Parts: sequence; structure tokens; C-alpha cells
Amino acid sequence: MAAAFPQGANDMPTAISRLRELAYNVWWSWNDDALQLFEHIDPKRFAASGYNPVRLLNEFEPGQLASLSENASFLESYRKVMARFDDYLQGASWYSTNYESSSNARIAYFSAEFGFHESLPIYSGGLGILAGDHIKSASDLGIPLIGIGLLYKKGYFTQKIDALGNQQSEMAAYDFTQLPLQPVLLDDRQLTVSIQLPFRSITLLVWSVQVGRTRVCLLDSDHEANAPEDRAITAQLYGGDQDMRIVQEIALGIGGIKALRALGVFPNVYHINEGHAAFLTLERLKELIQLGLPFHVAVETVRSATVFTTHTPVPAGHDAFNIGMVEHYLGPYFSEVAAHKQAIIALGQDQKTGLFNMTHLAMNTAGLRNGVSKLHGQVSREMFKEFHGHTDANEVPIGSITNGVHLDSWTAPAWKELFDRFLPGTWREEQANTHQWAQVEVIPDESIWKVHMQLKERLITYARKNLAAQRARNGESQERIDEVRGYLNPRALTIGFARRFATYKRANMIFNDLHRLKKLVNDPDRPIQLIFAGKAHPADYPGQDLIRDIYRISQMKEFLGKIVILENYDIHMARYLVQGVDVWLNNPRRPLEASGTSGQKAAMNGVLNFSVLDGWWEEGYNGTNGWAIGSTGQADWAQQERENTRSLYHLLENEIIPLYYNQGALPHQWISRMKRSIQSLAPVYNTHRMVQDYTVQSYLPTAERATLFVANQYDVATKVADYKQFIRNNWHQVRILAIEDKLPPSSEAEISPYDAAPSTKKVRAHIHFGPIWPQDTAVEIIYYEEIDESWHQKTVHMEPVGELIGQAQYFEASIPGHLYHGPHFSIRVRPISANFAHSFELSLVTSTLAWQEG
Repeated sequence: MAAAFPQGANDMPTAISRLRELAYNVWWSWNDDALQLFEHIDPKRFAASGYNPVRLLNEFEPGQLASLSENASFLESYRKVMARFDDYLQGASWYSTNYESSSNARIAYFSAEFGFHESLPIYSGGLGILAGDHIKSASDLGIPLIGIGLLYKKGYFTQKIDALGNQQSEMAAYDFTQLPLQPVLLDDRQLTVSIQLPFRSITLLVWSVQVGRTRVCLLDSDHEANAPEDRAITAQLYGGDQDMRIVQEIALGIGGIKALRALGVFPNVYHINEGHAAFLTLERLKELIQLGLPFHVAVETVRSATVFTTHTPVPAGHDAFNIGMVEHYLGPYFSEVAAHKQAIIALGQDQKTGLFNMTHLAMNTAGLRNGVSKLHGQVSREMFKEFHGHTDANEVPIGSITNGVHLDSWTAPAWKELFDRFLPGTWREEQANTHQWAQVEVIPDESIWKVHMQLKERLITYARKNLAAQRARNGESQERIDEVRGYLNPRALTIGFARRFATYKRANMIFNDLHRLKKLVNDPDRPIQLIFAGKAHPADYPGQDLIRDIYRISQMKEFLGKIVILENYDIHMARYLVQGVDVWLNNPRRPLEASGTSGQKAAMNGVLNFSVLDGWWEEGYNGTNGWAIGSTGQADWAQQERENTRSLYHLLENEIIPLYYNQGALPHQWISRMKRSIQSLAPVYNTHRMVQDYTVQSYLPTAERATLFVANQYDVATKVADYKQFIRNNWHQVRILAIEDKLPPSSEAEISPYDAAPSTKKVRAHIHFGPIWPQDTAVEIIYYEEIDESWHQKTVHMEPVGELIGQAQYFEASIPGHLYHGPHFSIRVRPISANFAHSFELSLVTSTLAWQEG
């Protein structure tokens, strides 16, 4: 089934006949020579189009582009770009070189939003841009992946800031014929799929975005067969109320699976990127139940092929719906699987709140789960500890794969030219190889500073235009409009803060001491200046208050032209900011920033991070590649605010400002820190490394496991499901009957020359298993050891001793001799299986501690 170019696809002169093909593959968005090719056609029109090649070409009448086919310079550029495009699409890749012959992985990646380029506005912020970068790296690496999402007629929203600093949200419907996407055709008609809602069927159109080698299919409810209210289901990203949210998520999850099937695509890995898409697992359950599989076998089959990434470190951020709402909107679905309705609801029900939680649904139906930084993985394990029975938080089966950014999309062309000159020729293909980046050290300081200052001046020019347009639209005087020409000083230390204006991100924290800030901003010899940008959700009034407060401060006489807030933050603006400021400021309440990626984009461009040790920065900061805003680890919000503010100002006054202005002709010490930042961060915090991690740690094992589970008429899936059912039904019979914890005779003990007590001793446990086979369990001693002023759990496996007599057997192991059962160590028994995806797939534990069976 093919995607088709709209009318006019063949109107190109023969010599440049593939120009429209190139326009419809957003590969151009991260390839500078392709962008320059379109800019060559008409620079003003290209800028006016929002740097959208499809819209640019559509503005020309047939024949108007004939002159390009006679332009030698253009033709030469065209041939080079198309040759590189073909080499990219047809050449070998990381995946084809390393895994294609040994793996049958086929991956479907579901996300509620994708941020590929500003000309395709179906993203709101970090989650969507991460998903877009994930797809781009999947293409670069040759991963066999297809994306599934929704196509929003009105996108997110356009932000305007009025003369009082109020955010104005404007919506406009997009003309899909002007965007880099195509209808998917079946028998010369656009492919559609349908989903069932109460009392009606909804038709969803299927569109395709080609992202290099990778295809992303988007679903659109704006079809003439639908009622007006249903045509609006995909009208707006994150718009509407809970009813709209659940219907959108049904369209994404259930409609997405139906679209894959209509395309003839049957993945063996389904990646749920945040809980919005978790309903996909319900549609897959229905498919399997209708094939005749018992419910518990169908669940295990779905789990074997599903990967889930959570992005939200606070319980309130996870989508949850009233059970009655779920029963209503999924009523037609439940009618097809009526016998299993309550069991399906139980997969998503949060016992604590009584709500149907999309993250609970995803975790119950995904074999592998991960957070998006090491710290976020830890926070998620703590958050969902109760979900996993009485498992220790460190053993909760949620891992972490730290986010990254698509280096080619976010690194300025001038920086890439420097890297091309001084780094090994394979640096783009092997950008996750730390050795490739060692050569940054030999780039002359003069070259680095020249590039940086050019990008800084480019940012300031852009910021002035943004502010002038803002004032002109608000009807301000010509004098006020002209005033912005003198705003922002290219020689001043420039700090950038740009992200979603959620209150926990504390955009206004630097204003906690205005008197101190005034001195820093107005220092005649060593001034600083700040550029802010970001949107608050239209329903987030506290976030909008932050925008208003920053605008008000920016209009104060002492800060005028030195603190500015730009309007309509998007991918286009983000590139100017992360490439042009000197310092990237990030000060969320720890640990509420799951990862954050804007600072990673800045780091690729030599911009130094100045951040709270939250999200990715806790693992990225090494003491020499930026600055860490400090506070005590367990501080409450008020204390954290005070400590962060003190640290922020201390570092500014005593380290950052002096280092920046400690320069003769060049700030060599500052440039040295820029180099260390690039060397340490660029090879780690890019999506090539991230997608390689997903492939090796999640996709390939999941594909292998899913294939195993469905082989021989679902033989392994059936065995695992039956095994789990048997274990759950009989685990209550597992009991620890007795513990023998005595020091052995001194002649048998290993005596330490430093201790009076033996250095080790044997512990014996007598375990009753009931009908459960002892080999299907692990019997372990658990104790804690102090390392670097913190306590770490130690696990010692116990071996069986003697025969199984009367459903009971002895187990034995050696531990340090100073430990005693009760105060120092415990013994636990848990079920195991070679077919489990992780050690604690069944959250059942019997222990000698107060906490017993999970």
C-alpha cells in the first residue's frame, strides 16, 4: 500500500523531476544541503512558507520552475543532494550491518505527538520532539520501525503575548495539502479504518509522513462520514476535556492497531511512548481472544511483545479515567469480549484511587518498562513500588534509558562544518562513540569562538524581530517598536531559559532576589542578560501567570532590553536559542524533571548547562562541563527553593560571570569548558545512542521473546500463562518453616585476624513449598551493606540441601559472620522462570520480614 503525491506531483521539469519526492521526505529537515537547495529556489518564499518545501513548490505554477533546470549551479546542487539522498536510502546502516541477518524484529512505535519540523505542527513540546528525534535516529540507524500517531487539524496552538503580558492562544486549521505528508492509498482511494464509539462508528483517514527510511502513519477523524463533533476528535493536540482525551487515546491505540493491520503490518514489538497509547494493548488482546486464545494466554502474548516508556515522575501526571467513563466509551469494544470485561478493566484499575490508569494498563501489558533517565528510573521504581507487591524499590522491574536528541537536527551547520574538519570522517555515523569526540580538543579556540559569536548575533537579530513583531501587532507606538533594535548586547553573557511553562520548572526562580539581579544585569563591565520563551497550556493558569510575571519584570526600567520574553516558542525558535546563548538555565524542582532534553541540544552547540541536578543532568554533569545548582537531597519544596536560589546566585557571581569575562582577545578558559562539554555530552546524549540502547536492551530481546511465545500455536505463551496462574493460586502455601542461624564451631569457621567472630557462617532455611516445585523458586538471603555512606541491598542465593520431603526442603548459604537473622538479614522466596522478561515479573514474595506474600 503506497502513499501518493497529490496532484501536481509530475509538474517538475525532467532535469529536476524528483524535487517533489525530496520535499515529501522530511529527511531534508536534518540535512543542511537539502534545505539550502530549497532556499536557492526562492529565499523569501521559503522563509515565508515556514521553511516548508511542499508549500514552497505548491506556490509555483507549472512551468515556473523550468528556469531551475537551466541553472547550472542549482543543477549541480540538486544532483549532489539527490545522490546523497539515494545513498542514504539504499546504503548499509548500523542495524543492517550488525543485526539484520540475525533478527526478525519489526517495531511499531506509538506516540500521541511527533515533532519533526516546525512545518508539521503536530507536537507540543518535549515528548513530541523526543518522539520525532527517535524516528529520525531509527531512520539513520536503519531500525525496522514504523511510527503511529494522530494528525491534528489545528496542531497545538499559536502563542501571542499581548501588551500586558497575557498569553493569547490562537488556533488555525492546517491545509494538509501544504504539509509534508501524503494520503495512504488503497485502490486509488485514501485508506480508512474505523473505531467503534457508543452508538456510532468513527472513520479515520490514514496519512503517511516519510522520515528518511522510516514511515510514520497518522490518523485523522476529519472525514465527511463523521458527525461534526467526531470530526473534531483529532482537531487539537491536548485539547478538550477528559471525554475528548479518552476518545483521542482510543483513536490512537485501537485505531493505530487497525491501521497497521490494514497496511498488512504485523510487528513483533509494540513500543508505547507514554501511557496515551496504551489502549493498543486492548485491541491486541481482542485479536488474540477472537483467535480462540484463553484470556490469560492472550495477556502473556501481548506482554511478550510490548515495551513501555514512562515520562512522568509524578502520579498526577499519568492519565486516569473514571471507570464509568471507560465502560461507556469502550462499551462497543467490551461487547466483543464480554466475558472478559472485568478482567480487562482490572488491567488498568488503580486500586488506591479506583480510577482506570493508563500507566497501570501499560505496565500490566508490557514485558519491559523504562524511565527516561537514571534518576527517573529510580523515581518510577519508588512511585510504582506498591504496584509490584512488596518488592524492594530497587528491584521493581522498571529500568531506564536516558533520553537524547537528534544531533543532526539540533547542531548548527557551522558547528557541523567544524566537526567535519577536525573530527574523524565517521563521526556522524558513529556519533555515540566517545573516541570520535576527543579531537574537539584540537579545534582552535579562535574557530570555536567565531562560530559561537556568529550564532549569538544571529539569535539576537531573531529575538529583536520577534519582539518588534509582538509590539507592532499589539498596536504599540513606532518609538516602542524601534526601541527593540537596541535590545540585547552581543558581548554580554547571555542566559537562555526556554521550555513549557509548568510551575514545577520554576521559570521565575532567578527573580527571587531582584535587587541582586539588578546589579548583575546592569554591571557596566560584566553584564548578564536573559532570554525567556515558552508556552503554558491554555488550561494552566498558574503557568500563564509565570509568563505574565516575567513579561512585567522585563518591562521594568532596570531590565528593559536586558531581560526579554519571546512569543510562540517552537522548533524553529528553539534552534536559535540552543545554538546562540552562552548558558542554558534549567532549575526545576528535583526530581520532577524526568529527563529534559533542551540542555542536551544546547550542549551539542557548545552552550554550557547551568542546571539543578535533575533528569539527565544528574548523570551528565561531571564537574567540568557546566554547573550544578545545588541543594540538600531531601529538602522540602520551600527549603529547596531557598537553597537553589542561593546556589544559583553564588555560582553566577563567583564562577560563571568571572569565567566568561576572564578574557583577553579570547575567553580561553570558557572555551576550554565548552570543549569539555561537547566531548563529554555529545556522544552520550544523542538519540543514536538512545535508539541503539532501545534496540539492544528492549527491541531485540522483545522480538525474540514474542517470536518464541507465538511459535507452535502459542505453546510457550500458554505454558507461561498456565504457570503464572498455578503459582498465583498456590503461592499461599509457600512458608519458611525454620531458620538455623548459629555460629559454627571455631574449627570450621574462617577466622578473620581482625575480628573475634568468624568472617563467614552458614545459614540454613527450611522451606515448605506445597505443590510448587522448588526449582521454580529462588530462595535468597537479603542484607544491607554500607558503601560510600549509603546502604545497598545484597542478595545471596541459597542452594538446596538434601531431598524434598513432605513438600519441604532445606536451603543453605554463607554470609558474613556478624549478621544475625531478624535485625541484620532476612530470607525470602520468590517464583522464577527462564521465560520471564525480568526477575520480578510475578510480584509474589514470601519473607521472614514483617512484609509477607505480595
